[in-house]
Amino acid sequence: MTAYMAQAQENLISIIDLQRMKQAKEKISCLTAYDATFSALFNQAGVDVLLVGDSLGMVIQGNRTTLSVSLQDMLYHTKLVVTGSERAFVIADLPFMTTATPEQAAENAAALIQQSGAQMVKLEGAKIETIEFMVQQGIPVCAHLGLLPQSIYQMGQYRVQGKGVVDSERIFTEAIAVEAAGAQLLILECIPAPLANKITQQLSIPVIGIGAGAACDGQVLVAYDMLGMSLGQPAKFTKNFMQQATSILDAAKCFVHEVKTGKFPTIEQSYQ
Repeated sequence: MTAYMAQAQENLISIIDLQRMKQAKEKISCLTAYDATFSALFNQAGVDVLLVGDSLGMVIQGNRTTLSVSLQDMLYHTKLVVTGSERAFVIADLPFMTTATPEQAAENAAALIQQSGAQMVKLEGAKIETIEFMVQQGIPVCAHLGLLPQSIYQMGQYRVQGKGVVDSERIFTEAIAVEAAGAQLLILECIPAPLANKITQQLSIPVIGIGAGAACDGQVLVAYDMLGMSLGQPAKFTKNFMQQATSILDAAKCFVHEVKTGKFPTIEQSYQ
């Protein structure tokens, strides 16, 4: 490794840094990004994690769900985000039907890491065998529980998960299981804040929430929601940071500040 490569690697946030932040109770800031310009701006703003989400199917491509997003889409957009990033930890989504078997998931995850430069891949659901297999191959995995957009046609609608006793216990059990399987990060989406708090306290890996209350180790928003660019009625858990900013960079800085200081999300932006 050359001195230049070593220096570049040192500048990047690693999973070890995120684990240390959890231990130090420093909140982790995360935004979605889909291109080099937004990636660079969010890096300047001090965002810790950039998620190249399959949400691009909705906010970039204009579709009603994330299901149309292909692996090629993810490879293209992840490479752009990595190109614009000098510091942030980059996670890439494994899109719909790219994780049907553990072997398929590992092959597609390897492509996202080798060809696009992602530092970690994210997959939806408690796919324990798949997580274990990928981890055995040396692939860093972020699990995703709660509301699962790739399962929208099974769920029927985008709604809060884990409200009943049975569903709450299931999600809690799944969270323990994905950590035991080797996942190094967990995203919780649209679950009651008390459940997210319980999971965050139980797990040793960082837990990042979206619509999961303030007790999570970090917060993630879709960048377009953070900038007030949502089409239709914004979700309860979002906030338009452009209302208190003069530029996209300023809005991203406001987001980071409010996450780090615990001002976002509020009780009103959480589910009980």
